[in-house]
Amino acid sequence: MAYWRRTPRQMQAATDAVAVAPDSAVVPDSAVVQKPLKPRARMMRQYDLVERVRSYNPDTNEDLLNRAYVYAMKAHGTQTRASGDPYFSHPLEVAAILTGLKLDDATIVAALLHDTIEDTEATRAEIDQVFGHEIGALVEGLTKLKRLELVSREAKQAENLRKLLLAIADDVRVLLIKLADRLHNMRTLEFVPPASRRRIAEETLDIYAPLAGRMGMQEMREELEDLSFHVLDPEAYAVVKHRLDALAERNRNLIGEIESQLSKNLQKNGLSARVYGRRKQPFSIWTKMERKSVGFEQLSDIYGFRIVLADVEACYRALGVVHTTWPVVPGRFKDYISTPKQNDYRSIHTTVIGPGKQRVELQIRTEEMNQIAEFGIAAHAFYKDGTGSPTERLKHESNAFAWLRHTIGILSESANPEEFLEHTKLELFHDQVFCFTPKGKLIALPRNANVIDFAYAVHTDVGNSAVGCKINGKFAPLSSELQNGDEVEVLTSKAQSAPPSAWEALAVTGKARAAIRRATRAAVRDQYAGLGRRIIDRLFARAKIEYADDKLKGALPRLARTSIEDVLVSVGRGELKASDVARAMYPDYKEERLVRYGTKKALAAKAQTPPHPARAASVIPVRGINSELPVKFAPNGGAVPGDRIVGIVTPGEGITIYPIQSPALKDFEDEPERWLDVRWDIDETMPQRFPARILVHNVNEPGSLAQIATVIAEHDGNIDNIHMSRRSPDFTELTIDLEVYDLKHLSAILAQLRAKAVVARVERVNG
Repeated sequence: MAYWRRTPRQMQAATDAVAVAPDSAVVPDSAVVQKPLKPRARMMRQYDLVERVRSYNPDTNEDLLNRAYVYAMKAHGTQTRASGDPYFSHPLEVAAILTGLKLDDATIVAALLHDTIEDTEATRAEIDQVFGHEIGALVEGLTKLKRLELVSREAKQAENLRKLLLAIADDVRVLLIKLADRLHNMRTLEFVPPASRRRIAEETLDIYAPLAGRMGMQEMREELEDLSFHVLDPEAYAVVKHRLDALAERNRNLIGEIESQLSKNLQKNGLSARVYGRRKQPFSIWTKMERKSVGFEQLSDIYGFRIVLADVEACYRALGVVHTTWPVVPGRFKDYISTPKQNDYRSIHTTVIGPGKQRVELQIRTEEMNQIAEFGIAAHAFYKDGTGSPTERLKHESNAFAWLRHTIGILSESANPEEFLEHTKLELFHDQVFCFTPKGKLIALPRNANVIDFAYAVHTDVGNSAVGCKINGKFAPLSSELQNGDEVEVLTSKAQSAPPSAWEALAVTGKARAAIRRATRAAVRDQYAGLGRRIIDRLFARAKIEYADDKLKGALPRLARTSIEDVLVSVGRGELKASDVARAMYPDYKEERLVRYGTKKALAAKAQTPPHPARAASVIPVRGINSELPVKFAPNGGAVPGDRIVGIVTPGEGITIYPIQSPALKDFEDEPERWLDVRWDIDETMPQRFPARILVHNVNEPGSLAQIATVIAEHDGNIDNIHMSRRSPDFTELTIDLEVYDLKHLSAILAQLRAKAVVARVERVNG
């Protein structure tokens, strides 16, 4: 459970666990008090903004920047923020954040204008006219949904996110501006009312911080996480921060010593490197403590050291120097240079026992890798290359952006806003494991993913037809959780065109869940279409009129349907009568009225009168629950081969099969249009079990239930459910739901039960 969704008592208990850890210093009361409001900083001037951009882009368009500054300032006019500052200070600070990422002129201008369409009288057409279509599209992509009636806050959040992600697919700079916008809002969150403050912080931690991480922008992700953490659990934040500050003071000399020793050893081996230590952030520390269920004092990697070198070869040489100088901690080596993460992160991770017997976590990388690790997709320096759009260049340069576009494609198929939001969170949150196909293709998956997720990551068709798997050459269940380095072979079968719907609960990735849900819907629709076609075929055969798809196509307007499949599905669901279809195709058609004089008389007539050949041809075959038709059996007793049966169409559900002697059929006497002639169509080579219910009156004595169960088991019956009730002190009534092959099988079980001394009476229940 995420800590910010815990009860106050759970949160306090977790905070106390940190605060009372061994040798911990006492946290002063002031540590948990909200910080005093900062004095207002001077608003950035035009020339300050221009100078910031010119510092990394000498060819900047100063006139464009100046025009955007003045336009945004005039558009926002006297508007103010919750802090009392001029509203214009917000887009200005967003632009300043983006200059720190060294982004192009269009992005900086769009940041200055990003709230004008939503919060002022400015229009998209005016933005296009003054600043061009490119900047207008960026601003439009950032504009929230307006005048949209949605049933819940989650739905509104999901729709806003959907629009944002689709805009990102067109131009990734929309994402960079949105993240900078959220970062500045989080920095000034103290001025927002407490209820809104918590909602915004939760949304940031749920969506925006993981999204920044997926794009490789670790510094921005860490700041967003810490700002959210400070709002959602200020006491825990203060405790962890205080412990970190105390540890830093205690280890100040040790950190300098480690940096010095690393630099000297590398220099001695002819390697020029930049070495610096870096403390992990409070939120990162807190989540690691929760995930591993350890105290603060048990964490060994609060400090990490980065070794930045000139090229990849130097990185591996530095790794050799480190490993020959200090003992390595087993199981702590990861090579993300040879196998980069999906967010383009590349680095070598290792942990050694360094000076003072301290564990030292090292990250070895080149300068370029370091830039990407800190700034992610923003490190691709859009301003340097004037050819092609940033989005087009990123398609070729950035795995992170490729992942994002792929994810957007999957998520856009979600059936409703809440489902979209759920899948987005699933895709953003998880750490990764790396697995391989038998041919060596690398597949990156979220941690805790299983073979079902792997199969859908390879291809949707592979997932839909998966029936088994081998992990590292050994057979394993499809639900097996995958580990780093596993080689997975998915076994498929052409006989399976759609996955079991239960897989959706097992899948971890949004892609797998969406594909399973989509395949299940398609399979159900196909079932109803198949049933609808059979019903129509039987009616046309009985009426001796010709059916043709082309003729039905011409009748679609009269049926208010857009396709032949829609008609078939509607008939199969019971939403449209087959006779209405016949009348739409043949206006002169007159329906054959079926008159039922009561169930018993009708059944007697059926038993005595041999079926007419045309009528026999119109009977629908029933193969059981696993057939291609949406068939289910009578809820209170079922039906088994050997029973004479009838089908009742239930709108939206398909056919329910009842034995002809079922008293429940009386309820449908006045609805003859719902009755269908059906017959068993059993494959002798592939026996199936069918549901039946029996009622047993047995003597109430020890072991009687065991004797009854033994008889059923010995005769290859399967007990699905038992309900027991006491009718008298000496007798118990058992209602047993069974699965049997046919009526002969059921009769044999009943005969053997009657032979038992503990059974007073046994009979079949007809639902």
